[in-house]
Amino acid sequence: MRTDDFDYPLPDELIAQAPAEPRDSCRLLVLHREDGSVEHRRFTDVLDYLEPGDLLVANRTRVMPARLVGRKRGTGGVCETLLLKRREDVDPLGGVWECLVNPGKRLRQPGIVIEYRAGGLHAPESAPVVLTGEIVDFVEGSKGGRLVRFSPVGEKDDGSPRTLDEAIHAAGHVPLPPYITSYEGDPEKYQTVYAMTEEHSAAAPTAGLHFTPELLERIREKGVGWATVELEVGIDTFRLVTEDDPTQHVMHTERYHVSQEVVDAVHATKAAGHRVIAVGTTSVRSLESAWEEGALPSEPPVAARRFEAAAGTGDIVARENATTNLYLMPGSDFHVVDAMITNFHVPRSTLMMLVSAFATRDQIMAAYAAAIEERYRFLSFGDAMLID
Repeated sequence: MRTDDFDYPLPDELIAQAPAEPRDSCRLLVLHREDGSVEHRRFTDVLDYLEPGDLLVANRTRVMPARLVGRKRGTGGVCETLLLKRREDVDPLGGVWECLVNPGKRLRQPGIVIEYRAGGLHAPESAPVVLTGEIVDFVEGSKGGRLVRFSPVGEKDDGSPRTLDEAIHAAGHVPLPPYITSYEGDPEKYQTVYAMTEEHSAAAPTAGLHFTPELLERIREKGVGWATVELEVGIDTFRLVTEDDPTQHVMHTERYHVSQEVVDAVHATKAAGHRVIAVGTTSVRSLESAWEEGALPSEPPVAARRFEAAAGTGDIVARENATTNLYLMPGSDFHVVDAMITNFHVPRSTLMMLVSAFATRDQIMAAYAAAIEERYRFLSFGDAMLID
């Protein structure tokens, strides 16, 4: 297996620069793993492939205003910082973040300070500085990765001190992937309609962008279950596999939560002979990370809830504030997920390997070739795919 095995020619004009309007009007390619056949539908037609008793599991994480554009103190040079995750192990108070910085060569030395103004990217020179970031250290093994200590500056309009989160919101913007270069619409379109209030992710779980409140209601009316997990999308969303041998790629950890309520819903769905359908690869990784080999639940009776998988017996268990670096590629086992809704992914990415593990590489490559021929829209704002 080589990384080149997961490459494909993606025409620039097929990279979606704006979301479909309405969200659920995008196209849907359905890949049937049993025979490799494909169908071309609209996303609202996903209802035709859901049966009463099935369970959809989505990632409800919300994207934070993680893109900060400021100026280097002393020189005035423009600097861009992308917040990835808080590093409580470095600062228990939450002031230090793991970030990607640009230009990396000019932000190498500890002690360099960046100043960020209210309004961020388009702030005039007259706008007040509301946030500073001090370079603390490199992030080992990450090109452009830095530890940055952030501090709020100044007061709010009511005279009270500005908190760090308030300062980040005053200066920051929701980050779009670098291949989206011309979108100037509502940044809320890069959030799912079911996202939680708290903001934890550096990128959206984009397979969920296609759902509308109306479609969710129709899904529930059909008797399909709905559950949510949380996975804080982090640095690997922005990293391609550069090694020739994909097994040498190192996955960074991401924080995730799978509640007991989700575990119970999965158990009930499996026991009744129905399917668990993951909405997005982050939901897949959450559910499969929560699988524990050899675990045997006791209530209800084991016989009703135990999963028999090719790799052995085990069970999904609740995970609270856990971390995962699960790397799914051809040869990996899937113990919980029976079908998935996903987008079309970047060539040579870990996500291409994940979907190639769930189906087969040949099926995925044939489906992608069909999508290109049919002029589907690719990547984060693009069309959807159901793999059943």
